[in-house]
Amino acid sequence: MARPYIPGPKQFVFAAGDGNDQPVSVADPQEAGEAFSAFFRGRESDTYTIRDEAAGQSLVLKPGLGVISRIKDGDQPRSEHLKVDRANRYLPGAWLFFENGYAGLDHFGQWLSDLSLLDASPETRGAARAATFTTEAAAIEEVGRIWSDSGIVDPSDQYYVFFESDDVDHDRAARAELLQLIAFLGLHRVDAPAEAAAGEAAAGEVWVRTDPRLDVEFTRWS
Repeated sequence: MARPYIPGPKQFVFAAGDGNDQPVSVADPQEAGEAFSAFFRGRESDTYTIRDEAAGQSLVLKPGLGVISRIKDGDQPRSEHLKVDRANRYLPGAWLFFENGYAGLDHFGQWLSDLSLLDASPETRGAARAATFTTEAAAIEEVGRIWSDSGIVDPSDQYYVFFESDDVDHDRAARAELLQLIAFLGLHRVDAPAEAAAGEAAAGEVWVRTDPRLDVEFTRWS
């Protein structure tokens, strides 16, 4: 059973740019997600907006541009944008927003505050994202997020492997971000050991020696 909103019910407004905004009152994130899924699938629009007016937060899905934006109003307004390369990313993002608002999408991908950077090369986007992490704790958490998407622990327990079985053209933005964070944290990147290379380790894999800081963080993501 979904955790109910407290206080509840909670109000959202769904919009698709056609002037027919749909207010909804829902008891929990499950009900909110189901209501928005029906709204989303019942229309063809370039932009869908979910507004939580009480919290001053919005999520904007832009299938026409391949972008998701999250917006937080208040004394310190903030907006961030995410490049989306798969159509099946929009509804999961909405469900996370219903579960925990703006913060619920913290680990959903490479958020950037500069919308224009979404048109830059993957390597530029990755470097820009990495530059936003200025403390060791935040950088380690982001490395953990990247590893959780497609990483493993090598059977020897001596290495972490990122982008397991990927080629170099897969997820270039995340790889560029990771390489910059490795340098920032002083982690030890290595070539794939000979026995792994003999087993045709993928060219896009990134191998890093285990580190006590990562051990703790990756346990949290496992």
